[in-house]
Amino acid sequence: MKIAFTTSDQVHINAHFGWAKKIDVYEISKEGYQFVETLKFDGELKEDGNEDKLLPKIEALHDCTIVYVSAIGGSAAARLIKKRITPIKSRTESDDEIKDVLDRLVVTLNGSPPPWLRKALQQKSQAFEELEEEVTA
Repeated sequence: MKIAFTTSDQVHINAHFGWAKKIDVYEISKEGYQFVETLKFDGELKEDGNEDKLLPKIEALHDCTIVYVSAIGGSAAARLIKKRITPIKSRTESDDEIKDVLDRLVVTLNGSPPPWLRKALQQKSQAFEELEEEVTA
Protein backbone atom coordinates (compact mmCIF):
# COMPACT_ATOMS: atom_id res chain seq x y z
CA MET A 1 0.00 0.00 0.00
CA LYS A 2 1.09 3.58 -0.53
CA ILE A 3 1.55 6.04 2.32
CA ALA A 4 2.10 9.78 1.81
CA PHE A 5 3.71 12.44 4.03
CA THR A 6 3.45 16.23 3.80
CA THR A 7 6.97 17.51 4.34
CA SER A 8 9.15 20.55 3.79
CA ASP A 9 12.45 18.78 4.47
CA GLN A 10 11.75 15.16 3.38
CA VAL A 11 12.65 14.01 6.91
CA HIS A 12 9.82 15.26 9.15
CA ILE A 13 6.04 15.37 8.81
CA ASN A 14 6.04 19.14 9.04
CA ALA A 15 3.77 20.63 6.38
CA HIS A 16 0.10 21.61 6.45
CA PHE A 17 -1.78 19.61 3.80
CA GLY A 18 -3.15 22.66 1.99
CA TRP A 19 0.16 24.52 2.09
CA ALA A 20 2.45 21.59 1.29
CA LYS A 21 4.67 22.09 -1.74
CA LYS A 22 5.99 18.51 -1.43
CA ILE A 23 4.37 15.22 -0.53
CA ASP A 24 6.61 12.15 -0.30
CA VAL A 25 5.06 8.81 -1.23
CA TYR A 26 6.29 5.41 0.00
CA GLU A 27 5.23 1.85 -0.78
CA ILE A 28 4.90 -0.17 2.42
CA SER A 29 4.31 -3.86 3.12
CA LYS A 30 5.00 -6.40 5.84
CA GLU A 31 8.53 -6.78 4.42
CA GLY A 32 9.42 -3.09 4.66
CA TYR A 33 9.09 0.13 2.71
CA GLN A 34 10.66 2.04 -0.13
CA PHE A 35 10.47 5.59 -1.42
CA VAL A 36 8.32 5.94 -4.56
CA GLU A 37 8.26 9.62 -5.48
CA THR A 38 7.97 13.23 -4.37
CA LEU A 39 4.82 14.96 -5.57
CA LYS A 40 5.46 18.70 -6.08
CA PHE A 41 2.89 21.50 -6.08
CA ASP A 42 3.22 25.17 -7.02
CA GLY A 43 1.08 28.27 -6.77
CA GLU A 44 -0.43 30.26 -3.91
CA LEU A 45 -0.79 27.36 -1.53
CA LYS A 46 -1.05 29.43 1.69
CA GLU A 47 -4.19 31.22 0.51
CA ASP A 48 -6.94 30.19 2.92
CA GLY A 49 -10.32 29.50 1.39
CA ASN A 50 -8.79 28.53 -1.95
CA GLU A 51 -10.36 25.10 -2.34
CA ASP A 52 -9.00 24.76 -5.91
CA LYS A 53 -5.48 24.17 -4.52
CA LEU A 54 -6.69 20.93 -2.90
CA LEU A 55 -7.91 19.17 -6.04
CA PRO A 56 -4.48 18.47 -7.64
CA LYS A 57 -3.20 17.06 -4.34
CA ILE A 58 -6.21 14.85 -3.76
CA GLU A 59 -6.04 13.56 -7.34
CA ALA A 60 -2.28 12.91 -7.03
CA LEU A 61 -2.91 10.83 -3.88
CA HIS A 62 -5.63 8.67 -5.50
CA ASP A 63 -3.73 5.41 -4.93
CA CYS A 64 -2.56 6.20 -1.37
CA THR A 65 -4.18 4.62 1.67
CA ILE A 66 -2.97 7.13 4.28
CA VAL A 67 -1.56 10.66 4.21
CA TYR A 68 0.28 11.95 7.29
CA VAL A 69 0.10 15.72 7.82
CA SER A 70 1.17 18.26 10.44
CA ALA A 71 -2.23 19.94 10.06
CA ILE A 72 -5.26 19.77 7.76
CA GLY A 73 -8.47 21.69 7.33
CA GLY A 74 -11.85 20.06 7.78
CA SER A 75 -12.81 20.42 4.12
CA ALA A 76 -9.59 18.80 2.90
CA ALA A 77 -9.91 15.96 5.42
CA ALA A 78 -13.50 15.29 4.34
CA ARG A 79 -12.52 15.27 0.67
CA LEU A 80 -9.69 12.80 1.30
CA ILE A 81 -11.93 10.49 3.32
CA LYS A 82 -14.51 10.57 0.52
CA LYS A 83 -11.74 9.27 -1.80
CA ARG A 84 -10.91 6.53 0.75
CA ILE A 85 -7.66 8.18 1.82
CA THR A 86 -7.20 8.41 5.59
CA PRO A 87 -5.58 11.66 6.80
CA ILE A 88 -3.57 11.35 10.03
CA LYS A 89 -2.22 14.31 11.97
CA SER A 90 1.32 13.86 13.27
CA ARG A 91 1.83 14.14 17.01
CA THR A 92 4.43 16.89 16.86
CA GLU A 93 5.75 18.96 14.01
CA SER A 94 9.41 18.76 14.99
CA ASP A 95 9.71 15.20 16.32
CA ASP A 96 7.73 12.97 13.96
CA GLU A 97 10.17 11.66 11.40
CA ILE A 98 8.87 9.90 8.29
CA LYS A 99 11.28 6.98 8.79
CA ASP A 100 10.06 6.40 12.37
CA VAL A 101 6.42 6.33 11.29
CA LEU A 102 7.23 3.91 8.45
CA ASP A 103 9.16 1.63 10.83
CA ARG A 104 6.20 1.58 13.26
CA LEU A 105 3.76 0.86 10.42
CA VAL A 106 5.78 -2.16 9.24
CA VAL A 107 5.74 -3.54 12.80
CA THR A 108 1.99 -2.88 13.00
CA LEU A 109 1.33 -4.62 9.68
CA ASN A 110 3.23 -7.67 10.93
CA GLY A 111 1.22 -7.75 14.14
CA SER A 112 -2.43 -7.00 14.62
CA PRO A 113 -3.31 -3.74 12.84
CA PRO A 114 -5.79 -1.53 14.71
CA PRO A 115 -9.37 -1.41 13.41
CA TRP A 116 -8.92 1.94 11.61
CA LEU A 117 -5.95 0.56 9.63
CA ARG A 118 -7.74 -2.69 8.77
CA LYS A 119 -10.71 -0.62 7.58
CA ALA A 120 -8.47 1.65 5.47
CA LEU A 121 -6.77 -1.37 3.89
CA GLN A 122 -10.12 -3.05 3.23
CA GLN A 123 -11.57 0.10 1.63
CA LYS A 124 -8.58 0.41 -0.71
CA SER A 125 -8.87 -3.25 -1.65
CA GLN A 126 -12.58 -2.80 -2.44
CA ALA A 127 -11.89 0.33 -4.48
CA PHE A 128 -9.33 -1.53 -6.63
CA GLU A 129 -11.74 -4.45 -7.13
CA GLU A 130 -14.47 -2.01 -8.25
CA LEU A 131 -12.05 -0.35 -10.65
CA GLU A 132 -11.00 -3.72 -12.10
CA GLU A 133 -14.66 -4.65 -12.63
CA GLU A 134 -15.26 -1.37 -14.51
CA VAL A 135 -12.22 -1.92 -16.72
CA THR A 136 -13.14 -5.52 -17.63
CA ALA A 137 -16.84 -4.76 -18.18
